[in-house]
Amino acid sequence: MAIEGSMLGALSYIVQPMFDQVFIAGDRAAVGWVALAIGMIFVVRAVSAFGHRVLMQGAGLRIITSMQKDMLSHLITLDSRFFQSNPPGTLIERVRGDTAAANNIWAVVLGVVGRDVVSLIALLAVAISVDWLWTLIAVAGAPLLLGPVVALQRYVRKRTFAARDAAARLSNRLDEIFHGINTIKLNTSEVRENTRFSSNAGAYLKQEMHARVGQAAIPAMTDFVAAIGFAGVLVYGGNQIIDGDKTVGEFMSFFTAMGLIFEPLRRVANVTGAWQAARASLERIQDVFEAAPTITSPATPKPAIASPESADITLDNVTVRYGTEPALNGASFTAKAGQTTALVGASGAGKSTVFNVLTRLVDPSEGVIKIHDTKSIDLGLADLRALYSVVTQDAPMFDESLRDNIILNTKDVTEDALANAVEAAHLTEVVANLPMGLESPAGPRGSALSGGQRQRVAIARALLRNAPVLLLDEATSALDAQSEVRVQEALDDLAKNRTTLVIAHRLSTIRNADKIVVMDQGRVVDEGRHDELLERGGVYAGLYALQFANT
Repeated sequence: MAIEGSMLGALSYIVQPMFDQVFIAGDRAAVGWVALAIGMIFVVRAVSAFGHRVLMQGAGLRIITSMQKDMLSHLITLDSRFFQSNPPGTLIERVRGDTAAANNIWAVVLGVVGRDVVSLIALLAVAISVDWLWTLIAVAGAPLLLGPVVALQRYVRKRTFAARDAAARLSNRLDEIFHGINTIKLNTSEVRENTRFSSNAGAYLKQEMHARVGQAAIPAMTDFVAAIGFAGVLVYGGNQIIDGDKTVGEFMSFFTAMGLIFEPLRRVANVTGAWQAARASLERIQDVFEAAPTITSPATPKPAIASPESADITLDNVTVRYGTEPALNGASFTAKAGQTTALVGASGAGKSTVFNVLTRLVDPSEGVIKIHDTKSIDLGLADLRALYSVVTQDAPMFDESLRDNIILNTKDVTEDALANAVEAAHLTEVVANLPMGLESPAGPRGSALSGGQRQRVAIARALLRNAPVLLLDEATSALDAQSEVRVQEALDDLAKNRTTLVIAHRLSTIRNADKIVVMDQGRVVDEGRHDELLERGGVYAGLYALQFANT
C-alpha cells in the first residue's frame, strides 16, 4: 500500500525532466531513461495496487466474519425476554447489516493509512521541492473546511442511525411477510403488504440517501477549496514563468503533484463521513454486546440432582411479570416424582410460563422453584436443563437433516437408540417415504414436513433425550386422531416412572393424570384428580362442561 502511494510522488517528480529536458531542451538521451522510469512507475503501481486490493478484501472478510461470530456467540447467551423485545429482523440487521457497515471503515482507514497518507506525503514533498510558496497558496483555503466538515459529520451520524433503524424495520417486515405468506394469500392482502413494504423501503431509501449525500459533500467541499488554490498558483506562478523565474517543467511537475494530491485528499476527507456512518453501526453493535444475560449459572453451582427421577418439583408462591401485569401471581403446587401433573386453564392463565420458570427461560420476580430440596437457581443451567425433555406446540425445526433435528445436542446417540425413538414417535413410515431417509433436509423451520410430522420429530427428540422430567405442551395437538392415539401410547410408556407435566387444552387427554392443577389469571385456583374436580365444580368443571357441551 505504501509503495502504491509513493508511486504518485515519483510520477509527478519525473514530469519536470520530461518537460524541461525532453520537450523543451530536446535532449534525446533523456528520452530513454524518462520513458523507462515512467514505465517502471506504472508497473510497480499496478503490482502493488493488486496486492493492496487482495489484502484489503481478505482482511475485510475476516474482520466481518469474526464480528458476526462474536455477535452470535454473545446473542445466544441472552435471555428469552431480550428476543421478545428485539424482533428477528432487527437482530439479523445487527449481525449482518451493522457489521458490514462497520467493516467499511476499516477498509477505508487501512486504505487511507497505507496508501493515501503516503501519497499525500510524497506529493507534498515534490510540490514543496518545486516551490514552497506555491504549495502554501494551494492549501491556504483548507481551514475554511473545518466548520462545515464538523457539521456534516454530525449530520451523517444522525442520518446513518436513522437509516440503520429503517433497515431493521425493513428486515422485520420481510420476516413477517415470508413467515406469514399463507395468511397473506388466504386474505388476498398481497397489495396491502406490498404497499406497506414499499412504505418501509421508501423510508429506508430516504434516510440512506440523506446519509450518503452528507458523506459526498465532504470531498466535494475539498474540490471547491482546491479550485481556489489552483487559481491562486496559476496567477502567481504563471507570472513567474513569464518573467523567467520558473520553468514550464517546474510548473507542470507542481501542477501534476497538486492535481494528483486531491484524489487521495478526497479519500482522506471522506474518512470523516465514513467514520460517522460506521460509528452509528458500531454503537448499535456495542448496544448488543452491552446487553448482559440476567439468567446465568451461579458462581458456585450445587451438584446436579443425584436421583432426579425421584425428586418432587415444587413451585412456592411464584410470581412472574411481563411488564406490569403478572403472568404468574403467587402460584404454588408440587409435581410428585414419577407422576403426571396436568396444567389446565384458559388462554393466558400462566401455563406456559410455568414451563418457562421451570427451565429458567424466565426467572420469577418472587418465590422459588425447588427440585427435591434444591432451588433451581442454585443449579448450573446445563445441569438444570438436562433434567427436562420438552415438546411444545410449535415443534421448532432447523434447516438441517431429519437426523440432526432429532439428535440435536444429545450426546453418544447409537443407531439403535435413534431407530427406537423414530419408531416410538411413529416416524418410521414418514422416514421411509423420504428420498434420503433420515438424511433428508427438513427445510427452513421444517417447511419440508407437515405440522404433524414436525411434532412427531419433536417427540422423537424428547424420546431420544431421555430426560427424567417430561414437559409436554399439548404435544399431540397437530396429529390426526389415529396418530394421536399411537403417539399418546408412546408418551404414556415414556412417562412411566418419570415426572411429567402436561399443559392440556383438550381435557380428554388428561383424565388419567395423577393430579390436575387448575390455573386462572396466573393463580392456582384448584388441584386434584379429574373426578374430584368435577364434583367440586368451579373453574375446571366449567371448562369441562364448555368443551363437552355438544358431545
